[in-house]
Amino acid sequence: MDSKAKGEKMYPIGYEPKIEITEDPNVRNQLLNEILKVSPSEVVDTDLFAVMTKRRSTRKFSDKIVETEKIDKIIAAADTAPTAGNYQGFEIFYVKSPEKKKQLIDACNKQPYVNAPVVLIFCKNPSRVKFDFPEEVLKKFAIQDATLAAAYSQLAAQALGLSSIWIGMLDEKKVMKIIGTKLIPSSVLCIGYPEQQKYPKPRRNLKDLVHVVW
Repeated sequence: MDSKAKGEKMYPIGYEPKIEITEDPNVRNQLLNEILKVSPSEVVDTDLFAVMTKRRSTRKFSDKIVETEKIDKIIAAADTAPTAGNYQGFEIFYVKSPEKKKQLIDACNKQPYVNAPVVLIFCKNPSRVKFDFPEEVLKKFAIQDATLAAAYSQLAAQALGLSSIWIGMLDEKKVMKIIGTKLIPSSVLCIGYPEQQKYPKPRRNLKDLVHVVW
């Protein structure tokens, strides 16, 4: 029986949600629900379409510290993402060590903005996906799970007045060694307060994006 089935609470090393509650074993997702209900010190943008429109990749973050309650919400948002069979075939590594962040720069194609205030590494964990399918199918589910979770976190960060950049160019083995895991990373999400707000960039016309099939 895995830890999830036993009801054990697992958090990244050196990190536990700020909120403290007396957990009721009869209430499912109690901690998650409490985190999502807490009102942050700043206004949250609750217009999903506005959040999507304003989201931009940021390569210059300010030194302002990201509040713990916002990090809680970002990670909680990842936990709400849809996954194959609800097995959640992914893990999140929250990198707090300044030294490890510097090492990640080299592991991520020498991109300096990887050394951001908040660094979350989303890793695939196909062993959590308990379908009776071939291994390659379970791996595909796991990367889809990890990708959706990272995307949910990115939108949550934007809604909380933060900005982010998604890193896909990475040396998997180097990243795995830095964070001490055998799980393969799918992406690195760097989050913080932007030095300046960016304006929307032009995108494709929908008629060029959508292909209608009859």
